[in-house]
Amino acid sequence: MLRRSSLWAPSRTLPCALLLIVCAGCAPTGTAVRPADPNEPATAGVKGVGDPLFPAMGNGGYDVEHYGLSLAYEPKDNSLIGTAEIRARTDRALSSFSLDLHGLQVEAATVDGDPATVARRGDELRLTPAKNLTADTTFTAVITYRGVPQTVVDPDGSKEGWLKTPDGAVALGEPNGSMAWFPGNHHPSDKAAYDLSVSVPEGLTAVSNGELSKQETVNGRTVFTWRTAEPMASYLATVAIGSFTLDRTAAGKVPQTVAVNATQAGRAKQIPARVGTMTDWGTRLFGPYPFSSTGATIGSGPSIDYALETQTRPYFNHAPDEISLVHEIAHQWFGDSVTPRSWQDMWLNEGFATYAEWLWEEQHGGPTTADAFDEYYALDKDEDLWSFPPAKPPSAEDVSGDPVYYRGAMALQRLRETVGDTAFFTVLRTWTTDHRHGNVRTSDFTALCAKVTGKDLTALFKKWLYSSGKP
Repeated sequence: MLRRSSLWAPSRTLPCALLLIVCAGCAPTGTAVRPADPNEPATAGVKGVGDPLFPAMGNGGYDVEHYGLSLAYEPKDNSLIGTAEIRARTDRALSSFSLDLHGLQVEAATVDGDPATVARRGDELRLTPAKNLTADTTFTAVITYRGVPQTVVDPDGSKEGWLKTPDGAVALGEPNGSMAWFPGNHHPSDKAAYDLSVSVPEGLTAVSNGELSKQETVNGRTVFTWRTAEPMASYLATVAIGSFTLDRTAAGKVPQTVAVNATQAGRAKQIPARVGTMTDWGTRLFGPYPFSSTGATIGSGPSIDYALETQTRPYFNHAPDEISLVHEIAHQWFGDSVTPRSWQDMWLNEGFATYAEWLWEEQHGGPTTADAFDEYYALDKDEDLWSFPPAKPPSAEDVSGDPVYYRGAMALQRLRETVGDTAFFTVLRTWTTDHRHGNVRTSDFTALCAKVTGKDLTALFKKWLYSSGKP
């Protein structure tokens, strides 16, 4: 994500920052599943997975494997009718379980084909199946729902969820906005696969993650069906509805789709070529591209003041500049494929994507990464950059704060200077390979650095990731 920063450095333009289907043969990902006990009594699944910054987010007792979402959207009244088919596996015997859903009205729910009892409390949707679910077994829940999906205001004041645009709408989910348009286990530790079909009035286009597998127009409405073949955290799921043209010109080695809103057609002519170039550049630097396609969605939402690394197809509210595009493409490795297990480790997304900006500039005639470090380090000790350590944001409001982005990137520069280029880039490529499509903690990264380099880096990481104040 690129968010607007409160920092200012004289010779740099700071980005305003931020954005579905487990495939056969993919390594297991998502919530860790404990060994099943066949004699364990059935209990209610826990609400919340204990995230340090968002303790109520997500749910325990199961791991989602696949979401099948069927949506019908009417732009005249901004209404949505949806069916969510959720395939999941229990990690204990369950008498009931919870999903996250904001605002929308549930009409019916079944579990394994039988009607389930539905209870609502705030954003918690609790389903009680007709019979208990045994441990270590797969079940399917189907929820039908409708209503006007809502915009969610984050603790830091930014808006996500379902956002109305001049010609339609866009759904953006970081950190928990996806619950505004479909029920699910909305925490990044539970990654899953998605099939998504969206029915819209003929003449509009519905854009989502992955590849467009089918498009069909009948009786004045067009259904777009999208499939993502790799695991994805729900906050990275998106759908953008409006007057889009799909450009499938493969400018690089990876297949791509760039969706461009009609209002941005003149400004976005270079985007398809840049997406291909930047994806190939990232592949050379960070390791194999982790998904089956790349791209971007260029929308027309003037009220949306950030971009988001939505998986395979980052969303921008207007044609992005070069550095913003680099940032979101880099997220495909750092954040989308290799995803934090909790929001406290957000710097593993944003610090790495910010450092990718510095690398791009260094390799394309701009300032070096050392120059970038020096500009930020020159900032006064009272600046927001030094307000908390990047691996320890103190609250949900700080999850996208300046230290997460810029001090996180500075920590990587210090690491590079300490271990040398060969070891540093080996670390990056090993990181994206070993944890491809998985979930990680900061401790996983620091352990890998020690293993690859053979150095004791404890003091460096303590100073730059965990200590308060200006190092």
